Amino acid sequence: MNRITLLTGAALVAAVLAAAPASAQTTRPFDIPAGYLRDALNTFAAQSDQQIFFTADLVAGRRSGGLRGRYVPVDALTALLRGTDLVWTETRPGVLVLRRAGRATAEPPTVVLDEVVVTGSLINRSGELASPVQTLDRDELDRRGFATVADSLTDLPQNYSGSGTPAALLSYADPAGSNSVAATGVNLRGLGADATLVLVNGRRMAGTGSRGEFADVSALPSAAVERVDVLMDGASALYGSDAVAGVVNVIMRRMVDGQEGRVRIGAARGGAEDLTISHLAGTTWTGGSGFLSWEYQTSNALNAADRAFTADGDLRPFGGSDRRMVYSGPGNVLAFDPAVGGYVAAWAIRPGASGYAQAPGDFVAGAANLQSQVVGVDLLPDLERHSVYGRVRQTVDERLDLSADIRFSHRAYGFDNAAPITIFSVSSTNPFYVSPNGAASQLIGYSFLGDLGVSRQEGVSRSLGLTAGADYDLGGRWSLNGYLAYAEERGEKTTTGLVNSVFLNEALGNTPDNPQTAYSATADGYFNPYGAGAVNGAAILDFIGSGYSGARDRSRSRSANLLLQGDLFALPGGDVALAVGLQHRHESFDSRATSFTGSTTPREVVGAGGDRSIAAVFAEARIPLVGPGNARPGMRRLELSLAGRIESYDDFGRTTNPKIGLLWSPLDGLNVRASWGTSFRAPGLTQLNDASQAAPTFLKRSDGASVLSLYRYGGNPDLRPETADTWTTGFDYRSPTGLRISLNLFDTTFTNRIAQPVNDGLARALTDPALAPFVQVISPSTSASDLALIQAFVDDPAYAYGSLYPATTYGAILDARWVNASEVHVRGLDLQASRTFAFDGHHLTLDGSASWLLDYDTRLTPAAASEDVLGLIGYPVQLRSRMGATWSRGDLSAGLYWSHVASYADVQGARIKAWNTADLQVGWAPATGALSGWRLVATIQNLIDEDPPFYDSPSGLGYDPGQGDLLGRSASLQLIRRW
Repeated sequence: MNRITLLTGAALVAAVLAAAPASAQTTRPFDIPAGYLRDALNTFAAQSDQQIFFTADLVAGRRSGGLRGRYVPVDALTALLRGTDLVWTETRPGVLVLRRAGRATAEPPTVVLDEVVVTGSLINRSGELASPVQTLDRDELDRRGFATVADSLTDLPQNYSGSGTPAALLSYADPAGSNSVAATGVNLRGLGADATLVLVNGRRMAGTGSRGEFADVSALPSAAVERVDVLMDGASALYGSDAVAGVVNVIMRRMVDGQEGRVRIGAARGGAEDLTISHLAGTTWTGGSGFLSWEYQTSNALNAADRAFTADGDLRPFGGSDRRMVYSGPGNVLAFDPAVGGYVAAWAIRPGASGYAQAPGDFVAGAANLQSQVVGVDLLPDLERHSVYGRVRQTVDERLDLSADIRFSHRAYGFDNAAPITIFSVSSTNPFYVSPNGAASQLIGYSFLGDLGVSRQEGVSRSLGLTAGADYDLGGRWSLNGYLAYAEERGEKTTTGLVNSVFLNEALGNTPDNPQTAYSATADGYFNPYGAGAVNGAAILDFIGSGYSGARDRSRSRSANLLLQGDLFALPGGDVALAVGLQHRHESFDSRATSFTGSTTPREVVGAGGDRSIAAVFAEARIPLVGPGNARPGMRRLELSLAGRIESYDDFGRTTNPKIGLLWSPLDGLNVRASWGTSFRAPGLTQLNDASQAAPTFLKRSDGASVLSLYRYGGNPDLRPETADTWTTGFDYRSPTGLRISLNLFDTTFTNRIAQPVNDGLARALTDPALAPFVQVISPSTSASDLALIQAFVDDPAYAYGSLYPATTYGAILDARWVNASEVHVRGLDLQASRTFAFDGHHLTLDGSASWLLDYDTRLTPAAASEDVLGLIGYPVQLRSRMGATWSRGDLSAGLYWSHVASYADVQGARIKAWNTADLQVGWAPATGALSGWRLVATIQNLIDEDPPFYDSPSGLGYDPGQGDLLGRSASLQLIRRW
């Protein structure tokens, strides 16, 4: 099926029979006590999962008789307002606005109940925005059937999962290399998990991983989430750094009056069993409310052995290559082959009946023992997570609201990692030494899988968020909002089962018995390298396999924010709204690494890390040029929005980002929008502050000569921010009959991207013109200035092996530090469509969404040519889509959805097939009787058990975690109880 057909399918399906009536809402239980109308509406919002907008003076002093029973939410609201002069309107799904009867207004009020969060605007005003926002409400999150909100976000068509996910980490596919604690990030448009800003209730999370560069959405307690807003637009003018590809704003429940419990169990073929239990309870009182939510999740690992295409590294049965290597057990005697630029097997060690090679006849010349390095590894980790979220709110008087919340998560994880492999030298100092050709020594390529088994990484990730805020109604439709926020991420990991090279050399007899160790090879035994893993005693293996490594990272963010907003003056089209704010933020990152793999005692290294302070001033204005007061045919509404933000960083300087938006409504239900803005991402603290180091290396020149080069690496204090320009345009249409269509065209140019181009292309550093800006050719033997330059590096204690080569023998200096180098241009469109029908008690909704990329061009360096990488492994594909239908009648519901990932290519040009999967969900929710308030949901994902498309991966794992899921068919059952 071609792309255009797939892309338009969602709209065509949703548009069928557009004249049919829309579905009625389902009923919910309500228990709202009598009291002030403000509190009754607060309780209604919590029990209905709706947003309500109104001014404080609109409900001041009014009372409500309360409400009890099962109602459709809008009927419940109508009953609460009965006897008043207030009426409601729905401006968009789930957003209700109160006004006095007979009063026409172009916009809902600007002062809102209980700090309602609006994503994509600083102004708390409902209605359409000039930027596209996709919302996953509580019902939609449940319909997707995933265990966590993190999984739902990963599954979005606009998201690319090739970095910042546990699957990418464990499959050796994550190019960023910073996901040290198996976290889950959001990577909109494939621009990097660090280019998508993640907020919780509009507040920043601290960064996670070894560089603290992206937010871990797996730390969020999913049951306490009310909705997720995904802003598909650059938004640094509103939110500051990182909002390049877009913003994900996770809105937690604002209030709970009652209790809700959830239990979910899930499993896939071969493992990955998952259990999630959650409970939340809350109450309301006069002028206030509070609730607390707890969630527990435990999941089992999924091993490479559980899937044929990941089991042993030999991918030939699937049409791929044999990805096994010469590091094996038994091992191979190696020789360097200049033609391939590496070591190859000269002799295969083939033990006899004794279990290890004892004579030249136990070696086979020109043969190789091959073994996969991914045998026995886990592809999904096991985990145990506890998450807590709590919130309290209190109205001090009619004008002042105080609120505070806390978010905490503790996630312990573990996974089996690759067994240690190495090349070591063996000579006659080892009593087991035997040579097939009489050489005095040999190099052996060896895997310790049979001796030590796989290595094991285990760790803990802790996430904390604290916020305290106040909202004050200044009167005259002006309000002042302020908050203090603190966020922290701590990560700890330890990898055990590693080889200590110092101990190995001692056990091999390459070095004399070391008095600093309790081990003696002459007394405790020498390591025999000629077997298959069963010939060495426990004491020997415990000694050489006692190596380990570990790391601890901590990222913190503290912020204070003040926002003033209200209406400036009236225009014929409506009131001009303005929001002006100030923010001060302090960020810090520190790390500490421990290694016991090459020394007799553990070594600890303190990372550079660092901290910085950021001051920001920002503003937004929404100017209604045309509204109800001056509307005309073809011009029902015309609104201009202007926003800007200036941020001053104490470590690299100032950045200014504007944004302009225009919203035009030619007729009721149709909004045409356009926006332009700039965004940025600040350099990471580690990218700025990591210690600059240098080492020698030999590289080939274009004439074939080998040149001694000085290789500089580490942080770069001269980095500038990454910057982006984003254009978006599109429309949203909502018909009176329930048809909804949203189309968004976007164009983003991401420049000054921070990268390490020389490190990525080191072998061609002296021959690739694109890398010339980062290579300085020198001649210290003839130039005094060059000699002084290189001598300064050689004399620096940070220069590894500084005295190894004379300063006059260097011919080039390579800058492989973090630099502002690359550029990405991405262009495409997003489509969403839905249509609801009602007939004879049945309700049917057809809906679909798609992300179709038109261009994805990259430029490695300013001197490099632009390269089209759309549909190439490691980058987003041209089309991802999801479409289907949900049906309900009475207590029963069902949904069937089809997901499509377009075909793409590997670096050799081989096609990776398209992937099509189907998901089925069936639900039962009795509206009356003893089981009223219960809901049972059964979900089967990947109903037809489609394996991910085969990819001839160099790792030997035959799939791409960026576009495919190796779980296959998985089933889950969830029980929900509300009371």
